[in-house]
Amino acid sequence: MSREVHNGPTDEHQARGVRYSGDPDGGEGAEQPPILTLPLDNWHRARGARMVPFAGYEMPIQYEGIMAEHLWTRENAGLFDVSHMGQLLFHGPDIDRALETLLPGDLLALKDGRLRYSMLLAEDGGIIDDLMATRRGDHFYLVVNGATKQGDIAEFENRLPRTIALDHMKEQALLALQGPRAVDVLEAIVPGVSELSFMQAGLFHWDGKPLWISRSGYTGEDGFEISVPANAAADLADAIAAHDLAKPIGLGARDSLRLEAGLPLYGHDLDTKTTPVMAGLTFAINKRRRAEGGFAGGMRILAELENGPIEKRVGFEVDGRQPVREGALVLDGEGNEVGKITSGGFSPSLQRPIAMGYVATHLSEPGTALKLEQRGKLFDARVTPMPFVPHRYHRKGASA
Repeated sequence: MSREVHNGPTDEHQARGVRYSGDPDGGEGAEQPPILTLPLDNWHRARGARMVPFAGYEMPIQYEGIMAEHLWTRENAGLFDVSHMGQLLFHGPDIDRALETLLPGDLLALKDGRLRYSMLLAEDGGIIDDLMATRRGDHFYLVVNGATKQGDIAEFENRLPRTIALDHMKEQALLALQGPRAVDVLEAIVPGVSELSFMQAGLFHWDGKPLWISRSGYTGEDGFEISVPANAAADLADAIAAHDLAKPIGLGARDSLRLEAGLPLYGHDLDTKTTPVMAGLTFAINKRRRAEGGFAGGMRILAELENGPIEKRVGFEVDGRQPVREGALVLDGEGNEVGKITSGGFSPSLQRPIAMGYVATHLSEPGTALKLEQRGKLFDARVTPMPFVPHRYHRKGASA
Protein backbone atom coordinates (compact mmCIF):
# COMPACT_ATOMS: atom_id res chain seq x y z
CA MET A 1 0.00 0.00 0.00
CA SER A 2 1.28 3.46 -0.86
CA ARG A 3 2.30 5.68 2.02
CA GLU A 4 0.96 8.68 0.13
CA VAL A 5 -2.75 7.84 -0.15
CA HIS A 6 -4.91 10.88 0.75
CA ASN A 7 -2.23 12.33 3.02
CA GLY A 8 -2.64 9.36 5.34
CA PRO A 9 0.09 8.54 7.86
CA THR A 10 3.42 7.18 6.78
CA ASP A 11 4.83 4.19 8.65
CA GLU A 12 6.99 6.64 10.57
CA HIS A 13 3.87 8.53 11.67
CA GLN A 14 2.31 5.24 12.78
CA ALA A 15 5.50 4.31 14.60
CA ARG A 16 5.41 7.49 16.65
CA GLY A 17 1.97 6.49 17.88
CA VAL A 18 3.34 3.37 19.56
CA ARG A 19 4.38 3.81 23.17
CA TYR A 20 7.93 2.54 23.54
CA SER A 21 8.69 3.06 27.20
CA GLY A 22 6.57 0.29 28.66
CA ASP A 23 6.31 2.40 31.80
CA PRO A 24 2.77 1.83 33.11
CA ASP A 25 2.82 5.23 34.79
CA GLY A 26 4.12 6.98 31.71
CA GLY A 27 7.06 8.46 33.59
CA GLU A 28 10.14 9.59 31.70
CA GLY A 29 12.46 10.63 34.48
CA ALA A 30 12.73 7.34 36.35
CA GLU A 31 16.02 5.47 36.12
CA GLN A 32 15.61 2.68 33.59
CA PRO A 33 16.99 -0.85 34.05
CA PRO A 34 19.20 -2.33 31.32
CA ILE A 35 17.36 -3.19 28.10
CA LEU A 36 16.96 -6.95 27.67
CA THR A 37 16.86 -8.98 24.47
CA LEU A 38 14.27 -11.50 23.34
CA PRO A 39 15.19 -15.11 22.54
CA LEU A 40 14.48 -14.24 18.88
CA ASP A 41 16.53 -11.04 18.84
CA ASN A 42 18.96 -12.28 16.16
CA TRP A 43 16.07 -13.79 14.19
CA HIS A 44 14.34 -10.40 14.00
CA ARG A 45 17.48 -8.50 13.04
CA ALA A 46 18.33 -11.00 10.32
CA ARG A 47 14.95 -10.24 8.75
CA GLY A 48 15.53 -6.50 8.75
CA ALA A 49 13.41 -5.59 11.75
CA ARG A 50 13.64 -2.09 13.13
CA MET A 51 14.18 -2.63 16.87
CA VAL A 52 13.00 -0.27 19.62
CA PRO A 53 12.89 -0.43 23.43
CA PHE A 54 9.51 -1.54 24.77
CA ALA A 55 8.60 -2.97 28.18
CA GLY A 56 12.27 -3.31 29.04
CA TYR A 57 13.17 -5.27 25.88
CA GLU A 58 14.52 -4.54 22.41
CA MET A 59 11.52 -5.42 20.26
CA PRO A 60 10.73 -5.30 16.53
CA ILE A 61 8.43 -2.40 15.68
CA GLN A 62 8.26 -3.16 11.95
CA TYR A 63 9.82 -5.13 9.12
CA GLU A 64 8.48 -3.94 5.74
CA GLY A 65 6.14 -1.28 7.15
CA ILE A 66 3.35 -0.97 9.70
CA MET A 67 0.52 -0.34 7.24
CA ALA A 68 1.45 -3.30 5.04
CA GLU A 69 1.97 -5.60 8.05
CA HIS A 70 -1.37 -4.58 9.56
CA LEU A 71 -3.30 -5.33 6.36
CA TRP A 72 -1.41 -8.61 5.83
CA THR A 73 -2.51 -9.79 9.26
CA ARG A 74 -6.14 -8.86 8.57
CA GLU A 75 -6.04 -10.98 5.38
CA ASN A 76 -3.50 -13.75 6.01
CA ALA A 77 -1.38 -14.72 9.05
CA GLY A 78 0.99 -12.52 11.05
CA LEU A 79 3.67 -13.89 13.38
CA PHE A 80 4.32 -11.78 16.48
CA ASP A 81 7.03 -12.26 19.10
CA VAL A 82 5.46 -11.54 22.48
CA SER A 83 8.13 -13.19 24.61
CA HIS A 84 8.34 -10.06 26.75
CA MET A 85 5.06 -11.10 28.36
CA GLY A 86 5.21 -12.82 31.74
CA GLN A 87 4.28 -16.51 31.82
CA LEU A 88 3.45 -17.62 35.36
CA LEU A 89 2.44 -20.98 36.86
CA PHE A 90 0.55 -21.20 40.16
CA HIS A 91 0.41 -24.42 42.21
CA GLY A 92 -1.17 -25.13 45.57
CA PRO A 93 -4.34 -26.15 47.39
CA ASP A 94 -7.53 -24.38 46.29
CA ILE A 95 -5.53 -22.33 43.83
CA ASP A 96 -8.67 -21.18 42.02
CA ARG A 97 -10.21 -19.82 45.23
CA ALA A 98 -6.94 -18.16 46.20
CA LEU A 99 -6.64 -16.39 42.83
CA GLU A 100 -10.29 -15.33 43.04
CA THR A 101 -9.43 -13.11 46.01
CA LEU A 102 -7.33 -10.95 43.65
CA LEU A 103 -9.09 -11.51 40.30
CA PRO A 104 -12.80 -10.85 39.70
CA GLY A 105 -13.14 -13.70 37.18
CA ASP A 106 -15.01 -16.95 37.83
CA LEU A 107 -12.11 -19.40 38.06
CA LEU A 108 -14.01 -22.07 40.00
CA ALA A 109 -16.18 -22.81 36.98
CA LEU A 110 -13.29 -22.72 34.50
CA LYS A 111 -12.85 -26.10 32.83
CA ASP A 112 -9.49 -27.71 32.19
CA GLY A 113 -7.78 -26.18 29.16
CA ARG A 114 -10.02 -23.10 29.11
CA LEU A 115 -8.86 -19.48 29.26
CA ARG A 116 -10.48 -16.50 30.90
CA TYR A 117 -9.65 -12.81 30.57
CA SER A 118 -9.33 -11.18 33.98
CA MET A 119 -7.60 -8.45 35.95
CA LEU A 120 -5.27 -8.28 38.95
CA LEU A 121 -6.98 -5.75 41.22
CA ALA A 122 -5.73 -3.43 43.95
CA GLU A 123 -7.63 -3.29 47.24
CA ASP A 124 -9.40 -0.12 46.07
CA GLY A 125 -10.57 -1.79 42.84
CA GLY A 126 -7.96 -0.22 40.56
CA ILE A 127 -6.47 -2.40 37.83
CA ILE A 128 -2.87 -3.44 38.53
CA ASP A 129 -2.76 -5.47 35.30
CA ASP A 130 -5.00 -7.31 32.88
CA LEU A 131 -4.18 -10.91 32.05
CA MET A 132 -5.25 -14.30 30.72
CA ALA A 133 -5.80 -17.17 33.17
CA THR A 134 -5.94 -20.83 32.10
CA ARG A 135 -6.73 -23.91 34.16
CA ARG A 136 -4.13 -26.60 33.43
CA GLY A 137 -5.13 -29.63 35.46
CA ASP A 138 -4.37 -28.94 39.13
CA HIS A 139 -2.63 -25.60 38.48
CA PHE A 140 -3.16 -22.27 36.72
CA TYR A 141 -1.17 -20.65 33.91
CA LEU A 142 -1.33 -16.84 33.73
CA VAL A 143 0.03 -14.58 31.00
CA VAL A 144 0.61 -11.02 32.25
CA ASN A 145 1.88 -7.86 30.57
CA GLY A 146 5.59 -7.47 30.03
CA ALA A 147 5.92 -3.97 31.51
CA THR A 148 4.19 -5.01 34.73
CA LYS A 149 5.25 -8.61 35.23
CA GLN A 150 7.78 -7.99 38.01
CA GLY A 151 5.27 -5.88 39.94
CA ASP A 152 2.59 -8.50 39.35
CA ILE A 153 4.83 -11.24 40.73
CA ALA A 154 5.45 -9.18 43.85
CA GLU A 155 1.70 -8.61 44.28
CA PHE A 156 0.94 -12.31 43.97
CA GLU A 157 3.75 -13.30 46.33
CA ASN A 158 2.71 -10.75 48.95
CA ARG A 159 -1.04 -11.30 48.77
CA LEU A 160 -1.56 -15.01 48.10
CA PRO A 161 -1.38 -17.63 50.89
CA ARG A 162 2.03 -19.12 51.68
CA THR A 163 0.71 -22.47 50.46
CA ILE A 164 0.68 -21.17 46.86
CA ALA A 165 3.84 -21.60 44.77
CA LEU A 166 4.56 -19.28 41.82
CA ASP A 167 6.91 -20.20 38.98
CA HIS A 168 8.02 -17.49 36.54
CA MET A 169 8.62 -19.43 33.31
CA LYS A 170 11.68 -17.50 32.15
CA GLU A 171 12.82 -20.40 29.96
CA GLN A 172 9.74 -20.07 27.72
CA ALA A 173 9.25 -17.84 24.67
CA LEU A 174 5.78 -16.78 23.52
CA LEU A 175 4.73 -16.40 19.88
CA ALA A 176 1.39 -15.25 18.51
CA LEU A 177 0.11 -16.23 15.07
CA GLN A 178 -2.87 -14.05 14.14
CA GLY A 179 -5.17 -13.66 11.18
CA PRO A 180 -7.85 -15.51 9.21
CA ARG A 181 -5.29 -17.90 7.69
CA ALA A 182 -3.45 -18.56 10.96
CA VAL A 183 -5.23 -21.89 11.40
CA ASP A 184 -4.14 -23.05 7.93
CA VAL A 185 -0.53 -22.17 8.65
CA LEU A 186 -0.32 -23.70 12.13
CA GLU A 187 -2.34 -26.85 11.33
CA ALA A 188 0.21 -27.67 8.62
CA ILE A 189 2.99 -27.53 11.22
CA VAL A 190 1.22 -28.74 14.38
CA PRO A 191 -1.63 -31.09 13.37
CA GLY A 192 -4.66 -30.95 15.65
CA VAL A 193 -4.62 -27.26 16.59
CA SER A 194 -7.58 -26.59 14.30
CA GLU A 195 -9.75 -28.51 16.79
CA LEU A 196 -9.26 -25.81 19.41
CA SER A 197 -12.05 -23.26 19.78
CA PHE A 198 -11.68 -19.65 20.91
CA MET A 199 -10.36 -19.43 24.48
CA GLN A 200 -9.36 -23.08 24.57
CA ALA A 201 -5.82 -24.41 24.96
CA GLY A 202 -3.91 -27.66 24.98
CA LEU A 203 -0.51 -29.35 24.96
CA PHE A 204 0.93 -30.20 21.54
CA HIS A 205 4.32 -31.38 20.31
CA TRP A 206 6.43 -30.20 17.40
CA ASP A 207 9.84 -31.60 16.49
CA GLY A 208 9.90 -33.34 19.86
CA LYS A 209 9.32 -30.07 21.73
CA PRO A 210 6.27 -29.41 23.94
CA LEU A 211 4.09 -26.47 22.88
CA TRP A 212 1.29 -25.01 24.99
CA ILE A 213 -1.08 -23.49 22.43
CA SER A 214 -4.20 -21.41 23.04
CA ARG A 215 -6.66 -20.13 20.45
CA SER A 216 -6.55 -16.50 21.49
CA GLY A 217 -4.79 -13.24 20.73
CA TYR A 218 -4.75 -9.45 20.78
CA THR A 219 -5.79 -8.46 17.25
CA GLY A 220 -9.52 -9.28 17.06
CA GLU A 221 -8.72 -11.97 14.49
CA ASP A 222 -8.69 -15.73 14.83
CA GLY A 223 -5.30 -16.92 15.94
CA PHE A 224 -3.09 -18.68 18.43
CA GLU A 225 -0.58 -17.98 21.17
CA ILE A 226 2.23 -20.51 21.46
CA SER A 227 4.39 -21.04 24.54
CA VAL A 228 7.58 -22.71 23.33
CA PRO A 229 10.94 -23.46 24.99
CA ALA A 230 13.15 -20.45 24.23
CA ASN A 231 15.86 -22.65 22.71
CA ALA A 232 13.36 -23.93 20.12
CA ALA A 233 11.68 -20.59 19.34
CA ALA A 234 13.82 -19.69 16.32
CA ASP A 235 13.27 -23.06 14.65
CA LEU A 236 9.52 -22.81 15.20
CA ALA A 237 9.46 -19.24 13.91
CA ASP A 238 11.38 -20.42 10.82
CA ALA A 239 8.84 -23.18 10.21
CA ILE A 240 5.91 -20.76 10.50
CA ALA A 241 7.49 -17.98 8.42
CA ALA A 242 8.35 -20.49 5.66
CA HIS A 243 4.63 -20.76 4.88
CA ASP A 244 3.50 -18.51 2.03
CA LEU A 245 0.61 -17.14 4.10
CA ALA A 246 2.72 -16.11 7.11
CA LYS A 247 4.99 -13.12 7.68
CA PRO A 248 6.70 -11.69 10.79
CA ILE A 249 4.83 -8.64 12.08
CA GLY A 250 6.10 -5.93 14.42
CA LEU A 251 4.91 -4.05 17.46
CA GLY A 252 3.53 -1.15 15.42
CA ALA A 253 0.93 -3.25 13.63
CA ARG A 254 0.12 -5.07 16.86
CA ASP A 255 -0.85 -1.69 18.33
CA SER A 256 -2.99 -0.60 15.38
CA LEU A 257 -4.69 -4.01 15.16
CA ARG A 258 -5.64 -4.06 18.84
CA LEU A 259 -6.91 -0.46 18.61
CA GLU A 260 -9.21 -1.37 15.70
CA ALA A 261 -10.39 -4.33 17.81
CA GLY A 262 -11.21 -1.98 20.70
CA LEU A 263 -8.82 -3.80 23.04
CA PRO A 264 -7.21 -1.76 25.85
CA LEU A 265 -3.47 -1.47 26.40
CA TYR A 266 -2.32 -1.54 30.01
CA GLY A 267 -0.52 1.58 31.14
CA HIS A 268 -2.49 3.68 28.67
CA ASP A 269 -6.16 2.65 28.54
CA LEU A 270 -5.96 0.85 31.90
CA ASP A 271 -4.11 1.69 35.11
CA THR A 272 -4.47 1.63 38.88
CA LYS A 273 -6.82 4.63 38.71
CA THR A 274 -9.17 2.66 36.46
CA THR A 275 -11.75 0.11 37.61
CA PRO A 276 -13.18 -2.71 35.46
CA VAL A 277 -16.52 -0.87 35.33
CA MET A 278 -14.96 2.38 34.12
CA ALA A 279 -13.01 0.43 31.51
CA GLY A 280 -16.09 -1.36 30.18
CA LEU A 281 -14.70 -4.77 31.16
CA THR A 282 -17.68 -5.92 33.22
CA PHE A 283 -18.09 -9.00 30.99
CA ALA A 284 -15.17 -10.39 33.00
CA ILE A 285 -17.24 -10.35 36.22
CA ASN A 286 -19.95 -12.99 35.99
CA LYS A 287 -23.19 -13.43 37.91
CA ARG A 288 -21.68 -15.53 40.73
CA ARG A 289 -18.85 -13.12 41.40
CA ARG A 290 -21.27 -10.18 41.40
CA ALA A 291 -23.51 -11.98 43.88
CA GLU A 292 -20.75 -13.27 46.18
CA GLY A 293 -18.09 -10.56 45.86
CA GLY A 294 -14.99 -11.60 47.77
CA PHE A 295 -12.45 -10.07 45.38
CA ALA A 296 -10.14 -7.09 45.89
CA GLY A 297 -12.00 -3.79 45.54
CA GLY A 298 -15.29 -5.65 45.50
CA MET A 299 -17.31 -3.07 47.41
CA ARG A 300 -16.34 -0.23 45.08
CA ILE A 301 -16.74 -2.30 41.91
CA LEU A 302 -20.13 -3.73 42.90
CA ALA A 303 -21.31 -0.21 43.79
CA GLU A 304 -20.20 1.04 40.37
CA LEU A 305 -22.00 -1.88 38.72
CA GLU A 306 -25.18 -0.84 40.49
CA ASN A 307 -24.93 2.93 40.27
CA GLY A 308 -22.61 3.51 37.34
CA PRO A 309 -19.04 4.93 37.32
CA ILE A 310 -18.25 8.62 36.99
CA GLU A 311 -16.52 8.04 33.64
CA LYS A 312 -16.38 5.35 30.96
CA ARG A 313 -14.01 4.11 28.26
CA VAL A 314 -15.48 4.78 24.81
CA GLY A 315 -14.48 4.75 21.16
CA PHE A 316 -14.28 7.83 18.92
CA GLU A 317 -14.72 8.40 15.22
CA VAL A 318 -12.55 11.40 14.32
CA ASP A 319 -13.24 13.65 11.34
CA GLY A 320 -10.47 14.36 8.85
CA ARG A 321 -7.30 12.40 8.19
CA GLN A 322 -4.99 13.43 11.03
CA PRO A 323 -4.71 10.94 13.92
CA VAL A 324 -5.42 12.17 17.43
CA ARG A 325 -3.01 10.62 19.91
CA GLU A 326 -2.91 9.67 23.56
CA GLY A 327 -3.15 12.67 25.89
CA ALA A 328 -5.49 14.75 23.72
CA LEU A 329 -8.28 16.39 25.70
CA VAL A 330 -11.98 15.64 25.18
CA LEU A 331 -14.16 18.78 25.31
CA ASP A 332 -17.92 19.25 25.41
CA GLY A 333 -19.82 21.78 23.28
CA GLU A 334 -18.97 24.58 25.70
CA GLY A 335 -15.25 23.85 25.70
CA ASN A 336 -15.17 22.17 29.12
CA GLU A 337 -12.73 19.29 29.59
CA VAL A 338 -14.79 16.11 30.02
CA GLY A 339 -12.25 13.39 29.33
CA LYS A 340 -8.98 12.34 27.76
CA ILE A 341 -7.80 10.20 24.84
CA THR A 342 -5.79 7.16 25.93
CA SER A 343 -5.12 5.53 22.52
CA GLY A 344 -5.44 6.89 19.02
CA GLY A 345 -4.16 6.40 15.52
CA PHE A 346 -4.99 6.04 11.86
CA SER A 347 -6.93 2.86 11.07
CA PRO A 348 -5.36 1.06 8.09
CA SER A 349 -8.50 -1.08 7.68
CA LEU A 350 -10.97 1.81 7.78
CA GLN A 351 -8.67 4.47 6.27
CA ARG A 352 -9.60 7.08 8.87
CA PRO A 353 -8.54 8.15 12.38
CA ILE A 354 -9.97 6.33 15.39
CA ALA A 355 -9.36 6.69 19.12
CA MET A 356 -10.44 5.48 22.53
CA GLY A 357 -10.49 7.28 25.83
CA TYR A 358 -12.52 8.18 28.90
CA VAL A 359 -15.40 10.61 29.13
CA ALA A 360 -17.89 11.62 31.80
CA THR A 361 -20.56 8.91 31.87
CA HIS A 362 -23.41 11.22 30.81
CA LEU A 363 -21.51 11.86 27.56
CA SER A 364 -20.71 8.21 26.79
CA GLU A 365 -23.72 7.35 24.61
CA PRO A 366 -22.89 6.45 20.98
CA GLY A 367 -23.45 9.38 18.65
CA THR A 368 -22.53 12.04 21.22
CA ALA A 369 -20.66 14.83 19.41
CA LEU A 370 -17.52 16.09 21.17
CA LYS A 371 -14.32 17.98 20.39
CA LEU A 372 -10.80 16.66 20.77
CA GLU A 373 -7.95 19.09 21.44
CA GLN A 374 -4.42 18.17 20.45
CA ARG A 375 -1.61 20.73 20.54
CA GLY A 376 -4.08 23.58 20.36
CA LYS A 377 -5.94 22.16 17.35
CA LEU A 378 -9.58 21.06 17.59
CA PHE A 379 -11.01 17.95 15.94
CA ASP A 380 -14.66 16.97 15.58
CA ALA A 381 -15.42 13.50 16.96
CA ARG A 382 -18.33 11.29 17.90
CA VAL A 383 -18.62 8.55 20.48
CA THR A 384 -18.93 5.22 18.69
CA PRO A 385 -19.31 1.60 19.80
CA MET A 386 -16.27 -0.65 19.83
CA PRO A 387 -14.79 -2.70 18.26
CA PHE A 388 -14.17 -0.46 15.26
CA VAL A 389 -13.49 -3.57 13.14
CA PRO A 390 -15.62 -6.63 14.02
CA HIS A 391 -13.94 -9.48 15.87
CA ARG A 392 -13.55 -12.71 13.94
CA TYR A 393 -12.81 -15.23 16.67
CA HIS A 394 -13.36 -18.92 15.99
CA ARG A 395 -16.15 -20.11 18.26
CA LYS A 396 -17.63 -23.60 18.44
CA GLY A 397 -20.77 -22.98 20.47
CA ALA A 398 -20.63 -21.55 23.99
CA SER A 399 -17.35 -21.98 25.86
CA ALA A 400 -17.05 -22.46 29.61
